[in-house]
Amino acid sequence: MTYYTDPACPYSWAAEPALRRLQVEFAEGVSITYVMGGLAREFRRPLETMRHVMDAAAESGMPTDPRLWLDAPPTSSYPACQAVKAAAEQGLDGPYLRVVREGFMVDRLKLDTADALIDAARRVPGIDVERFAIDLRSHAIVEAFGADLERTRAAGREGEPRVPFPSFEVRGDGGEVHWLYDSTDPARLRQIALDAGGEPQPLPDALAAVRGFARIATPEVAAVCDRPGPLAAAELWRLAAEWQVRPERALTGELWSAA
Repeated sequence: MTYYTDPACPYSWAAEPALRRLQVEFAEGVSITYVMGGLAREFRRPLETMRHVMDAAAESGMPTDPRLWLDAPPTSSYPACQAVKAAAEQGLDGPYLRVVREGFMVDRLKLDTADALIDAARRVPGIDVERFAIDLRSHAIVEAFGADLERTRAAGREGEPRVPFPSFEVRGDGGEVHWLYDSTDPARLRQIALDAGGEPQPLPDALAAVRGFARIATPEVAAVCDRPGPLAAAELWRLAAEWQVRPERALTGELWSAA
């Protein structure tokens, strides 16, 4: 599967429940290629971006703290895109992308400089930070990001300058291509995976879902466990009362980790 996205895209943050459901349910049957689309060479209207963050949170229930866009808005998403490509050199673009996404959407981190992005790499298990820092500053990473920008433009539908984010291109075993454009819906992404020949695996319970990720939001647990949102929240708070999981409050919700 090819995933067209950007670390600072609010609607890609809203699509994380769908992506994590796919990763858990289809496991090794789905290999993800992350294409960095370059959402903004320059964030000229941070208050407009803040509105998009709030709209995406309202749509998805994903926790956010949009005060970043009031207090210290990033100047561009391009440095973070290049950092994801640097992490890809170690096969860790997925975990690194998640860390940076959390930084933009929840942790109020201004991730638009090399130092900030290198510091973010320290939160990715298994990454060689020194190698990452060298790769981040290399011409090869600039070229890799440039290739992603071209790929993003080429994938756009007629009349569009580029493919919208988030969009998913899923190839079946027979080479057929299934597209899901501009969608955050777990059910729709799951159906695309099934149409492409994916074989679903049993889903975990809430505790196993939390233990499977460094941090996971309530709507992600609901999607991964196929539970209604209120039931997932109730199960998580019960586990918290038993000291099995730990909640971390964001402005509009919680992220959970194993206790």
